[in-house]
Amino acid sequence: MDASWIDNTLAWIAAHPVLAGAAIFAIAFCDAVIILGAIVPALPLMIAVGVLIGMGEISGPYAVACATLGAFCGDGLSYWVGRRWGDRLRGVWPFSRYPQLLERGELLFRRNAFKSILVARYVGAIRPFVPAIAGMANMPLLRYAQASGIASLSWAVLFLLPGWALGQAYDAVAAVAGRLFLVVALLGVMLGLVWAIVLYGYRWSAVRVDGWLSRLLRLSQRHPHFLGRSLNALFDPRRRESVPLAMLALMLLLLGWGWFVLLMVVIAHGEPLALDMAVHRLMLALRNPLADHPMAALAALGDWQVLLPAIAAGMGYLAWRRRWMAVMHWMAALAFGLALTKLLGATVDVVRPPAASSGFGFPSVSVTLATITFGFFAVLIGRELPGRTRVWPYLVSGIVVTVIGFARIYLGAHWLSDVIGGMLFGIFWLLLLGIAYRRRFNRSFWVKPAAWLFYGAFLLAGAWYAPRNVPAKLAKFEPIPAAPRVMDAAYWWQDGWRELPARRNEFDDDQRWPLDVQVAGPLAPLQRQLERHGWTLQPQAGWQQALAMLDSNAAADQVPVLPATLDTNVESLLMLREGAHPGERYALRLWPAPVQLQPGQAPLWLGSAQTLRYQRHFKLFGLWLPLRGVDPALEAVTQALDGLETRTRPLADGSMPLLMVRVPQDHD
Repeated sequence: MDASWIDNTLAWIAAHPVLAGAAIFAIAFCDAVIILGAIVPALPLMIAVGVLIGMGEISGPYAVACATLGAFCGDGLSYWVGRRWGDRLRGVWPFSRYPQLLERGELLFRRNAFKSILVARYVGAIRPFVPAIAGMANMPLLRYAQASGIASLSWAVLFLLPGWALGQAYDAVAAVAGRLFLVVALLGVMLGLVWAIVLYGYRWSAVRVDGWLSRLLRLSQRHPHFLGRSLNALFDPRRRESVPLAMLALMLLLLGWGWFVLLMVVIAHGEPLALDMAVHRLMLALRNPLADHPMAALAALGDWQVLLPAIAAGMGYLAWRRRWMAVMHWMAALAFGLALTKLLGATVDVVRPPAASSGFGFPSVSVTLATITFGFFAVLIGRELPGRTRVWPYLVSGIVVTVIGFARIYLGAHWLSDVIGGMLFGIFWLLLLGIAYRRRFNRSFWVKPAAWLFYGAFLLAGAWYAPRNVPAKLAKFEPIPAAPRVMDAAYWWQDGWRELPARRNEFDDDQRWPLDVQVAGPLAPLQRQLERHGWTLQPQAGWQQALAMLDSNAAADQVPVLPATLDTNVESLLMLREGAHPGERYALRLWPAPVQLQPGQAPLWLGSAQTLRYQRHFKLFGLWLPLRGVDPALEAVTQALDGLETRTRPLADGSMPLLMVRVPQDHD
C-alpha cells in the first residue's frame, strides 16, 4: 500500500489545523462535563494528541491552549448545572440510582473546597462531578474560576506530556523497532482487555448474584419436581459457598456451550477460518528478531518444564497440610485435561498454513494446561481471601494464560481458534472440578505459604528454563519460506529488476526505505570485496548488544546498528563503514529476494544503502538512524565494487537510482 492510515490522519491534521484544535477542545470539554465525563476516554485520546505534537503535526502551545480552554468550559458548565439545580440533582438519574457518584465528590469537597477542584482533575471517577458539587455548595464564582483555571492548565500539560515525549521518540523507535513496538502494543491491549474482563466481570456479577439466587430459589419452590432438591442445595444462600458456586455453575454452562460450538465449527469447516488466517498473516507480518526472542521465552512458560515445578510445589504444600481433597481434584483436573487435549489433537485434523513448520493442534495443550493449572489454584486460594481481594488470583491466571497464548500465536505455533479453544476447554473443565471441590470441601487453610510456593516456583522455573529454550523454540516454529520464483538471469539484468520491490513494505511510510541495491550471486565474495575497501561485517545484534543503547557512557562506535527486516527476514548481510562526517556511518543491508536466477540457481538479494547518524534521545538512549533522501552511501558502495559487473538504473518508482551487481561464483 502507498499510504497507511496514520499518513492520512497526519495529512488531514496538517491540512486542517484549526479543526484539529476544535477536536482537542471537544475532547477536553466532554471529559469535564457532568455525567458525560465518566464515559469519554480522555486519557488515551490526549496521549494520541500528544504523540502528534511530538511528531510535529500540531503546535504544542496551541494544543495546550485548546485543551485548557475545553476543560475550563466543561468544568464551568458542570458548575452552572450544580448551581442551577442544587440538591434537586440528587433526584435525577443517574444520581437517584447511583448516589455514590455525588457522595465521593462531596467527601473530597468538604475537606478542602479549593484543593478538591485541583485534585479531582486527576481522578477520573469524580472529575466531572466535583465542579457540580461546587455549584451545589454555592462556592464563589471567582474562587471557583481560579481553582478551575489552574487545574485545567496543569491537566492539559500533564495529560499531553507522555504522548508528546513518545511522539518525539517515534522516529527513533520506529526506524529500528517499529514492529517490536507494534507487538508490545498489541500484547498490552490484550492484557488490558483481559484485565478489564476479569476485574469488571467479577464486580458486575458479585453485585447481581444475590438477586439471581433469590429468583432461582423462588422458582425452585414453585416447581419442586422440575428443579428438584439439588438446586436448593446448590443455590442456598445460607451456605458459605453459595455465591461462588452459582457463578461457577453459570459460567460452566456458558463456556461449555461456547467451547463445543467452536469445536464443531473447526471440525465442520475443514479449512482455516477467515479470522484465523487474518490473525496468522498479521503476526507473520510483525515477526522481527528483537521480538522473536522474548516471545519465544514467553511461549516456553506453558511448557511442562515450567508448569510442573509450580504444580509440585503447590500440591506438596497441600499434601503436607493434609488437604488431600484439594490435591485429588487438582490432579484430576490436570490428568483429564491433558488426556482430552491429546485425544483431540490426535483425532481433529487441523489444517496448517504452508509456512508452518509445526504446531497447530486443536486445542492448544500448553494453553489448556496453563489455564487449568493457574485457574484451579485460583479456585483454591480465592475462597480464602477477603472481599474484593478474591479477584487477584483470577487476574494473575488471566494474565499468564493470555501471555502464553499471544506468544504462541505470534510464533505461528497455533491458530487463534486453537488458543481460544484451549482457554475455553480449560475454563470449562476447571469450573466443573471447582464446583465439585467446593461442594465437598469447606476447610480453610493458610493462603500465603501456598501462594509463595506456587507462584515462586513458577517464576524460578520460568527464569531458568525459558531463556535456555529460546533457540529450540525459534527453530521449531521458524516459518518455512515460500518457494522462490524462477527468473532468467539475462532477463533480470535487462528488465526483470523492475518486477522486484522498490521499497520496504513497512506499516509506516517513513520506514519504507528504498531498496536501491540488487545483487545476483553469492554473498561471501561480495563481503570480501567490501572488506578490502574498509567495510566491516556486523553480526546480527540481539538484546544483549542492544542494551548498549542505554549506556550513557558508551561511545557511538560501541552502539550496534540494530537489525531490520524485509518480509519478516532479517538481513543476511550487514556491512558498515565510517562516513564522511563524524558521527556518521555508511551501511549496506541485504535481504534474500523471493527470486532464484537461472541457469545456475544463483541467489538474488535486495538491499538498501544508507547513511546512518548517531543520535541520543532524552539523554537516555542512543541510536543509529538512517538519513532521508538521496544517500551518499550508495556511491560509497559503488566505489567499493570496482572489478565487479555493475550498472545503474532508476528505481521502479523513479525516486532514486538502483545499483545492480553481478557477483561471479568463482570471485575471490
